[in-house]
Amino acid sequence: MTGDAIGEVFLSIERIHGTGKWMLQQQRSEAVEEEKKKQPWAVGKNAALFAFFVVVLPTVMILAGVSHTPAAAAATTRLGWTMLGAVQKRAEENNNSCDTSVGRSVRDPSGPAYTAATCPTLPASKNCHKYGKDPGHLYWRWRPDGGCDDLPRSSPARFLAAVRGKRLAFIGDSLARNHMESLLCLLSQAEAPTKVSADDDGVREWRFPAHGFTLMAITTRFLARADEVLGGDGRPTASFDVHLDAPDPVWASRRLRELDYAVFSTGNWFFRVNYFSEGGRRVACSGCSGDADAGELADFGVAHAVRRVVRAALEATARCGDGDCKRGLVAFVRTYTPSHFEHGSWFDGGYCNRTRPLEEDEAPSWDQSIGWDVRRAHIEEVTSARKTTPATTTRFEVLDVTKAMMLRADGHPGRHYDKRSAGGGANDCLHWCIPGPIDMWNDVLLHKIAETASPPATNLRCGPRALEKTFT
Repeated sequence: MTGDAIGEVFLSIERIHGTGKWMLQQQRSEAVEEEKKKQPWAVGKNAALFAFFVVVLPTVMILAGVSHTPAAAAATTRLGWTMLGAVQKRAEENNNSCDTSVGRSVRDPSGPAYTAATCPTLPASKNCHKYGKDPGHLYWRWRPDGGCDDLPRSSPARFLAAVRGKRLAFIGDSLARNHMESLLCLLSQAEAPTKVSADDDGVREWRFPAHGFTLMAITTRFLARADEVLGGDGRPTASFDVHLDAPDPVWASRRLRELDYAVFSTGNWFFRVNYFSEGGRRVACSGCSGDADAGELADFGVAHAVRRVVRAALEATARCGDGDCKRGLVAFVRTYTPSHFEHGSWFDGGYCNRTRPLEEDEAPSWDQSIGWDVRRAHIEEVTSARKTTPATTTRFEVLDVTKAMMLRADGHPGRHYDKRSAGGGANDCLHWCIPGPIDMWNDVLLHKIAETASPPATNLRCGPRALEKTFT
């Protein structure tokens, strides 16, 4: 077995162990009691057998080389989906609240709430229909299984009513801006927005004057301050020095203090060699195994690197909530969403030409593993921030869209955008068409805003009546 293969083996073991450990920790006592009724063999004195088949046996298979076959990889993928779904299902059966993170894509002949023709702010890079994309991806929507009546498509008027007099910012990389562009199209169906700033300093700002609402996209690749690493010729490389103890001032300065809602996201810029610094010196790296500049630095790996950056951002937000920020600031973390390149990547011919959502066993196993790891880092850091921060000062919430978007390989521009259609640029299998699957993020966001606006004891379900009760 080659050195690379051995590395893959141990990486796979770490992922399976981490995923299995996380899922087992989710099983609370009530879920166990329910499992006793349905499958007595899976709990009690025989629980060790269950753990063996869930964690130990897959690890042994990897060591034996079995998992390197396509069939075994597909089986491992199906196992991961099945286990995650079962654990989440049991948790939901014992909680009346609505969990929008689990569910399935279902056909919806009604289509989106807006079109390219009715959105004056739609960028050409996301206007997939104009450049020939099959419109089939518009006629699916996400239906949660997690104790929800339904997750209705967002009403522009209802969303604006929910955020009247507020300031909301999407803080992150180009996918955060992608989200803002989607929401801007939706809300413009109810009121024409006014542009305030046009990205001169990494900030795009729009105002809805009749509702006193401000919508912003604040661009930051890592949430933390990051400097380009220069090569021997003095030119920038693809790597960055990320400062774990220095939040990016583009969002962490006065702008954070002005916000009522902040939606953080990060992840896609971590899939490269990066270095991490504290106190002015490098302390770790990621993706750096075998890199000459890494020296003796420990390799964080993608998921842990994301974890550290998100932790630092949430800690900075909590500190701001103690005095400088608005009381009651709600900080969301949107979970990771993967790209869907097939047969390559950005710069070597990768493409995405699917015309329907993936089935669960079709999603690439590598993307799933990394995606779940990063998602778990996002969720665990929000959970930790909640424990140490009074909800009366700053409230931390999760927008969990990972599974929904992992299956939407049909929703990317691919070759259907301005630069690519003109004969230049790579296929875009990372960002999302507008309108398209990304509009579901607005549905989840409105549902979470409704939850935060309700009394703590109220369990809001996802149906439209719940939202009407809150905002009408």
